[in-house]
Amino acid sequence: MAADISISLSLGPSPARRDVLARRIRLLVAATITYNVIEAVVAITAGTLSSSTALIGFGLDSVIEVSSATAVAWQFSARDHAVREAREHRTLRIIAVSVFALAAYVSFDAVRALTGTGEAERSIPGIAIAALSLAVMPFLSAAQRKAGRELGSASAVADSKQTLLCTYLSAVLLLGLVLNATLGWSWADPIAALVIATIAVKEGRDAWQGKGCCAPTAHAAAPAGAAAAAADACGCKPGCTSCS
Repeated sequence: MAADISISLSLGPSPARRDVLARRIRLLVAATITYNVIEAVVAITAGTLSSSTALIGFGLDSVIEVSSATAVAWQFSARDHAVREAREHRTLRIIAVSVFALAAYVSFDAVRALTGTGEAERSIPGIAIAALSLAVMPFLSAAQRKAGRELGSASAVADSKQTLLCTYLSAVLLLGLVLNATLGWSWADPIAALVIATIAVKEGRDAWQGKGCCAPTAHAAAPAGAAAAAADACGCKPGCTSCS
């Protein structure tokens, strides 16, 4: 009889675990902000000196990432879990609008460069900062994404994707700068910038739609096979109602 009426509920992380994850996200966000401020200064300065659209766009992405991370820092500055959840939607909107603004600027400047109104020169500092970011960003992104998914925070996951976007941008930028420096392919720079803008639009759309794990909700325990299917479908743990 008891077996017939027994229902096992999963309510996500315990309050103590949520506090640990929130502190971890705050530390990761602080590290992201610090690094990206430095990255932005170097990239925009180097891009201006070399007339590199891609490098300036990369620097502006760092500025956008600072605004995104600052929004998440604001959300997680609240000690109460309910307050953090209430701030989630607004934080996602800030992230999305910031990324769309970046994509619009980079696209405009890349088209301007391709029409012959400017030609990028080689930039050794740009190559260096792109290579460094390619080494640093994946670790920050993975750590924040893991904590965000366990906590069930779509904004933390979205911000981690913005950090991962920086990794993709670093790779594209590095390729464009190296081709320009070694082969004199100045057109590689604005092409790289357009790739950056395309990736940014996708990530902005995902953030606007709130894609990423949302807060785990209470659910009745399902058979092991069904639980595995649910996890496979969205890439997150069972109980997550919106995943990407």
